[in-house]
Amino acid sequence: MASLLDIRRRIRAVKSTQQITKAMKAISASRLRRAQEAMIGARPFASQMERVLGGLASQVDTSAHPLLTQRTPDAPERPSLVIVVSADKGLCGGFNTNIVKQAAEVITTAGGAGITLGLVGRKGRDFFQKRGLDVRFELVNIFAKLKYAHAQAIACEAIAAFTGGEVDSVQVVYNEFKSVLQQQVVVNQVLPITPLEMRDMGDAARERLPDYLYEPDPAQIFDTLIPRHVEVQVYRALLESAASEHAARLTAMEAATKNATEMIADLTLYMNKVRQAKITGEIIEIVSGAEAI
Repeated sequence: MASLLDIRRRIRAVKSTQQITKAMKAISASRLRRAQEAMIGARPFASQMERVLGGLASQVDTSAHPLLTQRTPDAPERPSLVIVVSADKGLCGGFNTNIVKQAAEVITTAGGAGITLGLVGRKGRDFFQKRGLDVRFELVNIFAKLKYAHAQAIACEAIAAFTGGEVDSVQVVYNEFKSVLQQQVVVNQVLPITPLEMRDMGDAARERLPDYLYEPDPAQIFDTLIPRHVEVQVYRALLESAASEHAARLTAMEAATKNATEMIADLTLYMNKVRQAKITGEIIEIVSGAEAI
């Protein structure tokens, strides 16, 4: 049976841990509000740009711009660039584990074509670097002060790899924010731009698609619009991941604080039982001694 001193020490240790989890929960709640506002502000523009570019890709010749080029069946297979967006810190539940598992699944299904990785976030970087995989670039410690320039740098690397013929596609693996209690891992292909699927749409739906007029000409418009589209989609993934990380950490710290409260209550009850048993034993010793005299 543990001594009263050991139990009191353990209770003090749990209370100290509880204070830390409470503080981390408050910090995550404050940061989540700012990250959620930035994410919600970026979503409409990113979604609309994705829809417009998908409509354009379904109506123009894919040879109109290098970033629209789809790999032909007879062309040799090249690796895919997979950008894995993880967190720089832990203590956020299954946030990083889910990202790593999904990225590993993408790597496994790639087959003989192979994969080259772009690693954003310290946790993903530390995991995949130990596996000896091909890493094209890495970027860590950006979520403390996330800027659009970070998305531009990542998009520049992705575009250079795609236009240089080094990769066949560019995919981004990240956590999409659904709610404070739910985050969903998403694999989004940003290059080449996927045309809108028309096979399941009727003739009426086909007629509703806008017929775009290009001024001055499609080449100049694509040169500006498509790289911006890649930047916006990467930036949205970074914002979604930042908000999801804070939400996951908030949930994890709330659960840890609740568990600490329950543990303190159990330890206090156990301590009282031990103290009562000790007092009872001392009383029995005193009574027995008195009777012996």
